[in-house]
Amino acid sequence: MSDPRYPIGKFQMSGRVDDTMRNEFIQRIADTPAEVKRAVLGLTEKQLDTPYRDGGWTVRQVVHHLPDSHINSYVRFRLALTENEPTIKPYKEGMWAELFDARTAPIVLSLHLLESLHERWVVLLRSLNPADFSRTFRHPESGVRNLDWLLQLYAWHGRHHVAHITSLKEKMKW
Repeated sequence: MSDPRYPIGKFQMSGRVDDTMRNEFIQRIADTPAEVKRAVLGLTEKQLDTPYRDGGWTVRQVVHHLPDSHINSYVRFRLALTENEPTIKPYKEGMWAELFDARTAPIVLSLHLLESLHERWVVLLRSLNPADFSRTFRHPESGVRNLDWLLQLYAWHGRHHVAHITSLKEKMKW
């Protein structure tokens, strides 16, 4: 691993997406809560408060970041499905990770939230038809994106942060 910020590599959008690929991406999103739970199983409070890299978030902050980010994505899906190219509101994820709850709250709170959120999100995702994934939203920083892009990003995002935790555990021999 050359860059600990991207243990599985940077996000790359697949070209043409078909139903089989969408189902795989949806399954990755469905699997994320269990993968996060497995990654943190048995970690001590001290281990949870260890940064996954120099200058990076702690494991605790990573766990709390996941539902923060995925709630935003879930809302973006719903906005794009119900409005004509809505402009979504970005959020300052780094500042969210520095809030008191993200630095100190028990991770079980975010593990439960992530699990419930993903159950609901997957119900929505599995209900969509191929044309729904071409619906768009406007991100003030990255421009117009479609739901195929967002689906792929979040299929990657969960794996990306699980790898932060598992690569730290491997490095530290936990």
